[in-house]
Amino acid sequence: MSKKLMVIPEQCSGCRICELVCAIKHFGVNNPKKSAIKVLTIYPHPVVRMPIVCSQCKVPTCAQVCPVDALQRSDGVLQLDKENCISCYKCVDACPFGAIYVHEDYDLPIICDMCGGDPECVKKCPTGALRLIPESTLGEFKRLNNVLSYTQMKEIEFYEKGERKVIHYAEVGKEEL
Repeated sequence: MSKKLMVIPEQCSGCRICELVCAIKHFGVNNPKKSAIKVLTIYPHPVVRMPIVCSQCKVPTCAQVCPVDALQRSDGVLQLDKENCISCYKCVDACPFGAIYVHEDYDLPIICDMCGGDPECVKKCPTGALRLIPESTLGEFKRLNNVLSYTQMKEIEFYEKGERKVIHYAEVGKEEL
């Protein structure tokens, strides 16, 4: 079953640890600008922190515009073929989410490869804002959040691999400035 990275912006603290672990994993440097994930923060109020990462689209427009087919799906993950890429950056312009990045020190576009199916950003996210979930459950968190907004609940209980877990929802809009 295919899995996707999911972002829960309400749980993102803006710590940017995901950016650091990505840059270290792929480039061996502590430089978040070389990361395939970026945390955008919008001010003033309410403060919104949103990690932007490749959505692994079923029909990726970035791959469709590539003149040399350098973006191909391998094991369910869209991957950049570094040998074929000509650095035209058409994929960067085509991504509807702005999730493909360019860095002046690196000649190729930077796109999330999901760390071969075991994303470091998910493992190191201290707040659980990044999750690797089965595609079949996409939208579940939004559906739950919609229901919770009516019930005024602050947490929800669920079971994952037989283990009881609790998600505590952030009170969006009540952050300290």
